Amino acid sequence: MADEKKPKKRVSLAGVLLRLGFAAIFWALIWVGVDADRAIPAGWNPLAPLRVSDPVTPFTQWRLRQALADPQTCIATLAEAGRFDVMDDFEASPQCHIRGRVDLAGVGRARIRPLETRCAIALRMAMWEQHSLQPAAADLGTTLSGIDHIGSYNCREIRTTSGGTGRMSSHATADAIDISGFRFADGSDVRLIRDWDADDGKAAFLRAARDGACDWFRQTLSPDYNALHADHFHLQSRGWGTCR
Repeated sequence: MADEKKPKKRVSLAGVLLRLGFAAIFWALIWVGVDADRAIPAGWNPLAPLRVSDPVTPFTQWRLRQALADPQTCIATLAEAGRFDVMDDFEASPQCHIRGRVDLAGVGRARIRPLETRCAIALRMAMWEQHSLQPAAADLGTTLSGIDHIGSYNCREIRTTSGGTGRMSSHATADAIDISGFRFADGSDVRLIRDWDADDGKAAFLRAARDGACDWFRQTLSPDYNALHADHFHLQSRGWGTCR
């Protein structure tokens, strides 16, 4: 029997405004409580530019959105934690292009085979590496040293198990990246196609990596989604929060 789907919770505008009001009061109390000679703790100032290395706080997602909203701010933020070259925008057609293009070679302590993608994807990768992947690797007693991918830009339609859809994929604008595996400082590695269904620490790492990606990308699809994703995570910089 198929699992019953739980009804989605509806968030009212009043509820959102109420939470924003509480957040504003909370921040005001912090602001008043901090004297002029004492710095605000890293990550707690919503007006400060995002730093990838800052601890995650209730303001992190807000600051990330501000960084992603402007290409130059994105580049400046990525400079702290990325190895990349800035490139001119690429325009193949109105449907296929890379705007805010970078040639990415690594984030944090993890190397990446050179990849042309958007800064938005690269910055989300940096946040994922810092706050999700490295902690998950530490649980294995090692450090993440590499992230393996099978591409970002691809001028094509969305593919489904039933065939094409007539709608362009997020890969057509480099708003997505497909991740196939990870490498570690101790010489070991994990591959989705090989280790997703294992019953060991590698499988646990992959699920922690998937769950962490859901925090930093707008859409995350794993082998649990369908057979087309048996060998990779599909991570998008735009979407409605799908996490499967």
